[in-house]
Amino acid sequence: MTLLMPKPEPAIMSRRNELIARLGAMLPRESLIVDDVARRAYECDAFTMYRALPLVVTLPESVEQVRAIMALAAEMNVKLVPRGAGTSLSGGSMPLEDGILLGMSKFNRILEIDYENRCARVQPGVQNLAISKAVEAQGFYYAPDPSSQIACSIGGNVAENAGGVHCLKYGLTTNNILGLDVVLMGGDLIRLGGKHLDSEGYDLIGLMTGSEGLLGVVTEVTVRLLQKPPVARGLLLGFASVAAGARCVGAIIARGVIPAGLEMMDKATIHAVERFQPCGYPLDAAALVIVELDGPQAEVDHLVGVVQDIAREEGATTIRASTSEAERLQFWAGRKNAFPAVSCIAPDYLCMDGTIPRARLPEALAGMDRLAKEQGLGVANVFHAGDGNLHPLILYDASKEGDVERAEKLGFDILRLCVSLGGVLTGEHGVGVEKRDLMGEMFTDVDLAQQMRLKCAFDPEGRLNPGKVFPTLHRCAELGMMHVSGGKMPFPDLPRF
Repeated sequence: MTLLMPKPEPAIMSRRNELIARLGAMLPRESLIVDDVARRAYECDAFTMYRALPLVVTLPESVEQVRAIMALAAEMNVKLVPRGAGTSLSGGSMPLEDGILLGMSKFNRILEIDYENRCARVQPGVQNLAISKAVEAQGFYYAPDPSSQIACSIGGNVAENAGGVHCLKYGLTTNNILGLDVVLMGGDLIRLGGKHLDSEGYDLIGLMTGSEGLLGVVTEVTVRLLQKPPVARGLLLGFASVAAGARCVGAIIARGVIPAGLEMMDKATIHAVERFQPCGYPLDAAALVIVELDGPQAEVDHLVGVVQDIAREEGATTIRASTSEAERLQFWAGRKNAFPAVSCIAPDYLCMDGTIPRARLPEALAGMDRLAKEQGLGVANVFHAGDGNLHPLILYDASKEGDVERAEKLGFDILRLCVSLGGVLTGEHGVGVEKRDLMGEMFTDVDLAQQMRLKCAFDPEGRLNPGKVFPTLHRCAELGMMHVSGGKMPFPDLPRF
């Protein structure tokens, strides 16, 4: 696949010195990166297949500085790409050669913890896990827990609507956000929601959450805090086939049990995890289902028995229930480290992110196996089975001729399979540039045009994170949207590194 991005504008490139001078007047020296070598650290996010050197990198420390940078970008007609911790797996924060990269890493403070209202005000650069660490002594936590929670930032979680292993019962980021402060292109600051449980007017918080940095830059987030359940227990369920594990997942939900977490991994992932961080996973299993149940002691004990009965009915070869908190955490340690563990079995991998209805899991897994064999590549499967959010890891070797292209083609085919089964292109990683050219698989031109009108309402000149999500570049007309030059504006080639 050739990645096409907005063509660098010569006028902006020629005015780079002026831009740097004006940014230097509003930012401390350490908050402005112009050196070629230093800028390389920002040339991609965790989607490393494609890279570009940003025109300039800014690292503001205050809301006023963010507003000033965005106002200057609007005045000089310069593109701007927001960036959090850079853990995006879809290229959502990939920079532009003629654009400002706006890094929010210095916005890293927890501003207020309000236990009475069960919420916290945090800056967007705060690490996901840091919130739970800050409130755990009082028996609270922040529910969304993506696997990258030790590194990913709350602002990035909002941009991608991140989930995690506990999203089945406790929801995604959008279900755990109460308020946002957002700076719009041009420098205006808007406040959405607050500490109250519901917001007046249109659900602009819902619109911003998952908007991938195309509508505004988040400078503050009010998150919902939950009280830790009295008891949590985990179960390891091994199966002789992936299909049997998938059937067990469906049976658990069908029986009316909603676990706090319901994850699944295949044999390749099980073995990789045991090499990387031994957790006692059954090496003879073709599939492993991890279940977590939480709540009052009596309820949890009862549900553990129910899930064990279901597992036996579905032919489980291994059934283990945790008997201590340390053992429960050990069950999860392997799942949390599954992505880095895959490096034990392949030099490179491409992590995909499609979502399907739970009932179609067996078909999806069989289909992915068939598609992988067609490309001559391996796939290690680990995913949020409870909500059908698949994370197939396509195994390849970038040093082998043609492997990168085969991996990308397989990824596209897997996502098309998800859509054909009634699913969607992304569950939590976002569209970014990775899935941008597949949007037509899900949406008609009319659908995409209507979505673009929302983009135009917030960013009429299309300067905020352009080239992401939408497969065709548009400009906004006064009363709607029109194609540039009466038709599609092609994106120029961007070299892969």
